[in-house]
Amino acid sequence: MNEVIGRSTPVRAGVGQQGRGGSARVWLVRAVAVSAMLWSYGAQAKGAPDSFADLVEKLVPAVVNVSTTQTLKGQERPGVVVAQFPPGSPFEEFFKEFFDRQQREQRARKVTSLGSGFIVDPAGYIVTNNHVIADADEITVILEDDGSTNLKAKVVGRDSKTDLALLKVEAGHPLPSVKFGDSDKARVGDWVVAIGNPFGLGGTVTAGIVSARARELNSGPYDDFLQTDAAINKGNSGGPMFNMAGEVIGVNSAIYSPTGGSVGIGFAIPASLAKPVVDQLRKFGHTKRGWLGVRIQTVTEEIGETMGLPKPTGALVASVNAGGPAEQAGIQAGDIIVKFDSKDVLDMRHLPRIVAETEIGKSVPVEIIRKGARRTVSAKVGELEENEQVASAPEKEKEKPAAPAKEQKVEGLGLSLAPISAELREQFEIGAEVKGVVVTKIAEGGGAAEKGMKPGDVIVEVNQEEVASPAQVASLVDKAQQSGRRSVLLLIERGGDIRFEAVRVGKK
Repeated sequence: MNEVIGRSTPVRAGVGQQGRGGSARVWLVRAVAVSAMLWSYGAQAKGAPDSFADLVEKLVPAVVNVSTTQTLKGQERPGVVVAQFPPGSPFEEFFKEFFDRQQREQRARKVTSLGSGFIVDPAGYIVTNNHVIADADEITVILEDDGSTNLKAKVVGRDSKTDLALLKVEAGHPLPSVKFGDSDKARVGDWVVAIGNPFGLGGTVTAGIVSARARELNSGPYDDFLQTDAAINKGNSGGPMFNMAGEVIGVNSAIYSPTGGSVGIGFAIPASLAKPVVDQLRKFGHTKRGWLGVRIQTVTEEIGETMGLPKPTGALVASVNAGGPAEQAGIQAGDIIVKFDSKDVLDMRHLPRIVAETEIGKSVPVEIIRKGARRTVSAKVGELEENEQVASAPEKEKEKPAAPAKEQKVEGLGLSLAPISAELREQFEIGAEVKGVVVTKIAEGGGAAEKGMKPGDVIVEVNQEEVASPAQVASLVDKAQQSGRRSVLLLIERGGDIRFEAVRVGKK
């Protein structure tokens, strides 16, 4: 990490007609005073607070400590050597009894961890992170009165995809609470306040600004984090991030830290994502998300160029689930979804969240681009089942020998191809339903090598036209080169995984 050190420029008092001494110094003092006044006025005009104290005083009572206890099974202590004695030795029974007693003592070992949370309803509903309470045997909520009120909590519902959980405590009286705000209105540079339980220190307040929006951390399919430089440390997880109106605009969840402590890079789940999840957990005990039944990928600049788009936008459909809502709506692999339910799909990662938040069973318009032409279809949103998982990366494949026979070089792509045969299906474990042509060799330095293609890949389409022979591929590549295109769009199948790649044609 690089540390940015600010430097001020020294000011020199010039020599004017009024003399070399007092007048210049007086002028300088006045100038500094006026500058300070203007800076102060500008800061106040932009909403910078003189103090956070009044705001914090109202908010702290609604923030709680979440303490969890987990029972761990006993394990042999590292470094302990169990002596071996001859069968029937008097020491054998003695040491067996000793080690059995030691294991029984270790079985009851409990581990306690701390996190944060906040009350969203006076009836005792509390929001925290799922990872704070995961695998807990007991959950205790400690109120921010003087730490003397400890309440047992039960889990109402949890959602691992967004790392959120909803707890419930019975206090016997209304509890102080806070409300969610509109995180979509938060701008980079706005002031925020974080309150939580870092390192077990309850009621800790830090302040900073919104450093960035829409951060993706690869933690789940709905990543859309707010980034802040307000100090967030271990134990802050599940705590609230407030705006200056005292509304929760984020749930503090993660930090980037090479040291383990705060380095000014913290992340919060935005309220626009958290609130609908919390509402569903409260109503159903689990989430109910919309499902379209497509696998999508990013529209890169190269892919956008091959498809004639002025700029990369939308989500590219790599494959469609059989019998799913998308297939029933007529959506096909190669379509680019640019609008869903009248909401713009700016890039790939926006679509899963938009679909997830759509009412199940609702018929919505889906605007797509297919071979350069825009059209709108109607899709009835299904329900995402728990067993519907985001497709994982295929396992690392073993190197396989190149295939013999009937190869044809496609110089423009830097590879050799062959028609699919029974031998090639067996050699490269290609499914019986897969159609196309098989990559048998990859030339170094070619466009195919740049994209990580390998022998055994199957080219299904070239520029959204199905291919069944190497000659077809070569012809379409030549046609693209003659029209001045720098790359062609290939639909590639590998081990059941299907994706589009824009591959450079010709030499560098």
